[in-house]
Amino acid sequence: MSKKMTGIALFILTIATVIAYPKPQARDSEPLPAQNLVAESRPIVDVVFVLDTTGSMSGLIRTAKEKIWSIASTMASAQPVPQIRIGLVAYRDKGDAYVTRRVDLSADLDSVYAALMDFQAGGGGDTPESVNQALHEAIHDMSWSREDQAYKVVFLVGDAPPHMDYNETRYPAIVAAASENGIVINTIQCGNLPSTVGPWTLIANLGQGSFFQVEQSGGAVAYASPYDAEIADLSARLDATRLYYGSPEERKRMAAKMAATEKLAASAPVASLARRGVFNSAEGGRTNLLGEKELVDAVQSGEVDVAEIEADALPEVLKPMAPEEQAAYVTSLAAEREDLKHQIRQLARDRDEFIATKVEEAGGREDSLDNRLYEVVKEQAGKVGLVYGDDAPAY
Repeated sequence: MSKKMTGIALFILTIATVIAYPKPQARDSEPLPAQNLVAESRPIVDVVFVLDTTGSMSGLIRTAKEKIWSIASTMASAQPVPQIRIGLVAYRDKGDAYVTRRVDLSADLDSVYAALMDFQAGGGGDTPESVNQALHEAIHDMSWSREDQAYKVVFLVGDAPPHMDYNETRYPAIVAAASENGIVINTIQCGNLPSTVGPWTLIANLGQGSFFQVEQSGGAVAYASPYDAEIADLSARLDATRLYYGSPEERKRMAAKMAATEKLAASAPVASLARRGVFNSAEGGRTNLLGEKELVDAVQSGEVDVAEIEADALPEVLKPMAPEEQAAYVTSLAAEREDLKHQIRQLARDRDEFIATKVEEAGGREDSLDNRLYEVVKEQAGKVGLVYGDDAPAY
């Protein structure tokens, strides 16, 4: 049977499946897990990427590692400025090293990125893949926001159709549960395998989302710039202005965040570190930069007074200092932080101009993953009150 006929047959099969499974199964009607609390009362963008990590997806995984900060910057460019939380579900198939691996939704994008760095392409070698299980976990096992003003979205990214021969909940029921909970599902097909088109189109249609195709490697705009190294250096210095206080448990959580920052600083490409620096210097990146119980910001905002913090709860660097020295040290870090942000923003403008010229020379890249994502987000997030401009996405 030809590939075309196979694709048509699978398309008919998936339509039959929709008819055969009109109602969610019992598990799909269970309440979704409680949300992770976030500190700021801003609109929320919750986005979960469901990524095929089989061997044929090595280019796309590399693209995801390069582009996560640009995607976050693009999503944070709305008005009002939203809180960005990202989660990941990596999937392969039964018989591979794993079927799924999850990273829960979090505003700590450093930790999400550190986990993404560990994802490698492998396994697979045939089709279909465990799409149904991955999609089910994305809808039911993530800490989706319960806020009214939240844009909740899944991007299912892969090149192969779902198994319809496993004894498991299938995508019509999963997508119905997503819709009941206000979660939009978009599908991105990498490559042009005919048998993927039918189910990917149906999942998007049922999920009130969009379907589009990109080249096998993702087709993202991923230019390096002559400003990247300096931005990355300034970003590392910005990280060094952070001081954490509080209980041992609170400081332990922030130590884990700092460990994630150190991991990406040691391993991520300079261009990715620069994109992270641009994101962190903007209002949309504030939560990722600071985390929780960050002393410099808490003092500057009037939330706490250094002199009133118990000695055991202070950052180690402040403990040997007299109260006056502590206050002066925190004030100096606050001034340094603002100066570093200012320098990064200036260099970011030069970087944007450089990359815009490259994009123009390449014909505009209207079909790039960046532009396709931006157009989808702009339309869908507008329904919950987030307004994006007509500018190009962040690169």
